[in-house]
Amino acid sequence: MKMVILDAYTENPGDLSWDSLKQFGELTIYDRTPDDDNEIIRRIGDADIVLTNKTPLRARVFESCPNLRYVSVLATGYNVVDIDKARELGIPVSNVPAYGTDAVAQFAIALLLEVCHHVAHHSQAVHEGKWAANPDWCFWDYPLIELAGKTLGIIGFGRIGQATARIAKALGMRVIAQSRTQREEAKALAEYVDLDTLFAKSDVIALHCPLFPETEGIINKENIAKMKDGVIIINNSRGQLVVEQDLADALNSGKVYAAGLDVVSTEPIKSDNPLLGAKNCLITPHISWAPKESRQRIMDTTAENLRSFIEGTPQNVINKA
Repeated sequence: MKMVILDAYTENPGDLSWDSLKQFGELTIYDRTPDDDNEIIRRIGDADIVLTNKTPLRARVFESCPNLRYVSVLATGYNVVDIDKARELGIPVSNVPAYGTDAVAQFAIALLLEVCHHVAHHSQAVHEGKWAANPDWCFWDYPLIELAGKTLGIIGFGRIGQATARIAKALGMRVIAQSRTQREEAKALAEYVDLDTLFAKSDVIALHCPLFPETEGIINKENIAKMKDGVIIINNSRGQLVVEQDLADALNSGKVYAAGLDVVSTEPIKSDNPLLGAKNCLITPHISWAPKESRQRIMDTTAENLRSFIEGTPQNVINKA
């Protein structure tokens, strides 16, 4: 059994082991693969199994690799794979669901707390000598915000949204949520409301929804106009949920007080992204998912996905007939 990993580095930059996958056959590992169908096809060659994270597998790749029998995505999202072509060819595609729920929720709150306190900025100021030179016994360069009593509106109330709600409630926040599906058990964590109500009542809005046609660009100038003045927006879900110029304009005008973002529309971020020059905009490089513990869960689930496929009972299949 020949296996190829097309973009191994982000999953395992050296602190994990691939041994759990090597037990299933000959494993070829590429740290990175360019987004070029010809090179992707060359690297897959006559492999039976392909593992990918963000390297795209388009229709031409499937058509040009006749030995390919199975695709394993080293992530939850699978939009990089032409699912319809794989289904047409009878090639199951598996993903890794729910590996990073706690890590992503924790990071959402970390972004929010950084907006509220600018911990990194103030630590840097101290190291630069500004506290030592200050005439007062303390100082702060940004308004400091207490979250207790404020309302957090969560768009998308699945596993990650609910995990974020638990942390927010521990901080004393009121939580409201909008979701396509209302779960009875989640009503203990949040009050379900419609989208316009969420925009109107939230002091903080956190995006935890998938990217669907109906959610693409959900943060836009029309919806921002419905929000409270001085709202805070947190997004570590998908960058395409935000119309970036509209958010930049709202930050610069003060309508939106601050944004904490771990994702943008094109990654890596482009130098002309309007959010890079916007006021009070924290941007991190898509790392919510990346604690070692989360990446180990990806490794463990992928090994089980491979074992199940080889045994004839593939699991976590996203393109079932």
